[in-house]
Amino acid sequence: MKKFVKKLSVVALSSALALAGLGHVAAQEAGEFDGQSLTVGVASDYEQEVWDVVVDLAAEEGIEVEIVLFTDYVQPNIALQDGSVDLNAFQHITFLNEWNEANDGDLTPLGFTYVAPLRAYSDSITSLDELQDSDVIAIPNDPTNGGRALLALEQAGVIEVDDAAGILPTVDDVTANDLNLVFEELEAAQLPNVLPDVAAAFINNNFALDFGLTVDNAIFSDGDDLESLAADYKNVIATRAADVDNPLYQHIVELYQSDAVADKLAEVSQGADLPAWTEEDAYPLDLSENTEESADSEEEDSDESAE
Repeated sequence: MKKFVKKLSVVALSSALALAGLGHVAAQEAGEFDGQSLTVGVASDYEQEVWDVVVDLAAEEGIEVEIVLFTDYVQPNIALQDGSVDLNAFQHITFLNEWNEANDGDLTPLGFTYVAPLRAYSDSITSLDELQDSDVIAIPNDPTNGGRALLALEQAGVIEVDDAAGILPTVDDVTANDLNLVFEELEAAQLPNVLPDVAAAFINNNFALDFGLTVDNAIFSDGDDLESLAADYKNVIATRAADVDNPLYQHIVELYQSDAVADKLAEVSQGADLPAWTEEDAYPLDLSENTEESADSEEEDSDESAE
């Protein structure tokens, strides 16, 4: 189930990013960025708490990083486009594509931050492998999260989905369903309530946590295999297209993609969110094939909206 990887093309990196952490050590020793500064826009206390780790790591090298906290998902991109901030980190690629399309923007992702996996829960089975003929699967009824649930089932090897549907497939795009599964599309907030009546339900993180479900209760997560998860769902550090080769900005990506930040992510999200970066990543990402219309589900789930 590796077909998701091809849904996002990547272009060669003009200046390679050292993702193994060696860049951080080398920069510290050489003092390459000593005395430099930059600003990063974020859109929640959650992100600010995680970025405080980067602020401390950068300070060890003489770099001053200022975190600018915004209170909505509109201003961070406006501020980045007009140069009020140097980087921002609050959105996934689908949200970024939509903003660029609507605002004639050229914002470009420098590197991945974290992903909020979509998880399946069940009162009756412990694995999607236990699904039986004609079982009912409850999925969100909004296009973004509903489509993601179908792609998660494909990732698990349960169904197949038409590649032409991209990241927003519907039930009509299911091309193989050997178990004759029935898909019940419901409001995302209602999904925890139907667990006793369905074989499994895909529930966004905030609704699951509000209902008392934990990460350990999940029977499947589309974040278990980051290499097969559509990159569109991963959050990014973004900058302007003209600045993608800025060495300081690239180094900030290196500092973010560190064990210290991964540990902080686990702490503040109680294990719900996962580091989205891998050693196979290439930057900047080519957004040209990812301008499909996304849904309004950004307001459905604080973990899925722009984040």
